[in-house]
Amino acid sequence: MSAAAGLKAATVKHPDAMAPLIRILDELREMTRFAGRDDLGSRLSMVRARVSDPRVRLVVVGEPKNGMSTLVNSLVGASVSATNSDLSVPVIVEYGPEPTATLVRSVDGRTERQSVDPLDPGPAISGFGVIRAEFTQPSPLLADGVVVMDAPGARGADNTTWSMIAAADAVLYVGDAATELTVDQIAYLQRIQQICPTVICVLNKIDQFSHWSHTQQRNRELLDAAGLGFAVAPVSAELHRQAGLSGNYQRDIESGVPQLIDHLRDYVVARADSVALDAAVQDIRLVSDHLALTLRNEVESLRDPRRRDEITDQLVRARDNAEQLRQRTANWQVTLVDGSTELMADIEHDLRHRLRNLVRDAEAEIIKTDPARRWKEFGTDLDARICEAVEENFVMAHYRSVELSEQVASKFLADNRAAPLPDLRLDNPGEVLEPVQPLEPLESAKAGVTQQFLSGLRGSYGGVLMVGLATSLLGMSLVNWYSAGAGVLLGINALWDDRKNRKARRRAEAKVAVARLMDDVIFQVSKESRNRLRAMQRVLRDHFTDIATDVAKQADEALRLAEAAHHKYGDHSGERIAEIDVRLGKLRGLREQADSLTV
Repeated sequence: MSAAAGLKAATVKHPDAMAPLIRILDELREMTRFAGRDDLGSRLSMVRARVSDPRVRLVVVGEPKNGMSTLVNSLVGASVSATNSDLSVPVIVEYGPEPTATLVRSVDGRTERQSVDPLDPGPAISGFGVIRAEFTQPSPLLADGVVVMDAPGARGADNTTWSMIAAADAVLYVGDAATELTVDQIAYLQRIQQICPTVICVLNKIDQFSHWSHTQQRNRELLDAAGLGFAVAPVSAELHRQAGLSGNYQRDIESGVPQLIDHLRDYVVARADSVALDAAVQDIRLVSDHLALTLRNEVESLRDPRRRDEITDQLVRARDNAEQLRQRTANWQVTLVDGSTELMADIEHDLRHRLRNLVRDAEAEIIKTDPARRWKEFGTDLDARICEAVEENFVMAHYRSVELSEQVASKFLADNRAAPLPDLRLDNPGEVLEPVQPLEPLESAKAGVTQQFLSGLRGSYGGVLMVGLATSLLGMSLVNWYSAGAGVLLGINALWDDRKNRKARRRAEAKVAVARLMDDVIFQVSKESRNRLRAMQRVLRDHFTDIATDVAKQADEALRLAEAAHHKYGDHSGERIAEIDVRLGKLRGLREQADSLTV
C-alpha cells in the first residue's frame, strides 16, 4: 500500500460528523472557565483532541503478565512491545509505509526525539529518561486508521495509563483465561467504562487452559451482573505468533486473533463516528452535571445575605493574614545565618574543649608513670578516647542543627515542615581521623646496660680521683679503701641522676607528641565539621527558600481568591446571579444538543 493510500484509509472519522460535537465542546470549555473549573476544562480539551483526530485510538490495558505486549505485537504484526522485560513505557503504533521507531526522552526538562532501530529497540528503550516509544508499521489493521497504544504499569497504579484511556476511542482489557474476573477487576472495568464506553474484554492464553470456555461464560455473567455489556473475546497471542512463524493457517484461526481483528474492524473502525460520538457525549453529560452543580451552589450562596458578610470578613482576614505572614517570614534568613554562625562557633569550641580535657588527662597520666613502659597501650587508649570525643561532638552538631531547623521553621505560620537534614552524626569516627598521623614513638627510650655502666663509671672515676688525691697528701696511695668507697658512692649517685634525667626527657617528649597529635586532630576534624555544617546550612537555606516561596504564593493566592470572591459575591452579586442563570440555560441547551447527536 502506498503512503497516500494509507493516509486515505486512515481517515475513519468524518470531519463533518464531528463538527457539531466540536462546537459543543468549545462552548462547554468556555463555560468551565466562567465557573472556575479548570479540571473540567482539561478533560474537555482531551475529548476535543480525541474527536478531532480522524484515526481510531485503541488502548490495550490489563494486569501484568497477562500477555498484553504479545497481543499488541500480534495486532500490528511486528515486535514493537517488549514481552520479557519488567521495564515498561507507553508504546504507540500507527500506520507507516516503512517500519520506524522513535523514542521520546526527557533530558534536563527538555523533550528530545531519537530514532532507533525498529527491529531491535529494546536496548534503547531501557535507557534513562524514556517517556514513550513511537512506531510505524505497514500493518493492515493500522492502515484501516487504527492507532494501537500499549499502556504501561499495573492496573490503576499509573496516571499515564488513565491519561491514555481518556484519550482512547476503544479499550482492550486483557485478562487471563486461568481465572474469572475478580471484584477489583470488575470495579476497574466500571471505572474504565465511565471514561471510555467502548470496551472489549480479551481472554488471553486459551491455549494454556483447557477450561477457558467456562471462564469466558463466567466472565460474561459477571459483566452482565455489573451492568457492563462488554464482549469477551478468547484469544491466544502466543499461538498466533507461532502460527505466523510456521505459516499454519489452521492454528492461526484457533488463536482467535484474526476474529478479534475482524471484530475491531466491524464494531470499532466501521462505527468510528458513532463510537467517538458515544464517548464524547458521555463526557459532555458528566461535565455538564458537574458544571450545573457548581453554578447552582454559587447562585444559592449569592442569594444568601449572610454569605456576602462572610465573604467580606474573609477578605479582611486574608489581607491581615498575608501581612502578618510577610512580616513574620521576612527575617527567617537572618535567623538561619546567625544561627549557623553561632552553631559553627559552639561546635568548634566544644571540640577544642573536649580535646583539651583529653590533653590534660594524658599529661597527668604521663607524669604519674614512665611513658616508655606502656607507650603503645597509652596510644591505643588515647585514640579510642579521641574517637569517642569526636563522635560526641558530631552528635551534638546534629541535634543543634535540628534545633536550628525548628527555630527557622517557627518563622512560618502554618507550614513548619522539618528540613531533610544531612546526618551529621558519625557511624565510624575512624574515617574522619584516617588522615591523622598516629602518636609518635618516643626517641628517648630506656637506656641499655652498657649506657648505664658507662654513666656509673664516669661518676665513680671522679670520686676515686678526688678522694685519692686528698688521701695522697696523707701518704696513702691514689687508690685506697677511701677513694674506692667514694667512687662507688658517686657512681651510684651518677647512675640515679641519669635515670631521673632520662625519665624527665621521656615525659617532656611524650607531652609534645600528645600535643602534636591533638593539633592534627583539631585540624582534620574541624575541617570535616565545618564542611558538614556548611552543607547543613545550604540544605536549610534551599529547603526554607522553597517553603517561603510556597507560603508567599499561598498567601497571594488566598488574597486573590478572597478579592475575587468579594467582587463576585459582594457589590456585583445581582449581575453575577443573572449571568449564571443565563449560563445554566445555555448549559441545558448544550446537553440537549449533545443528546440529540446520539439519537
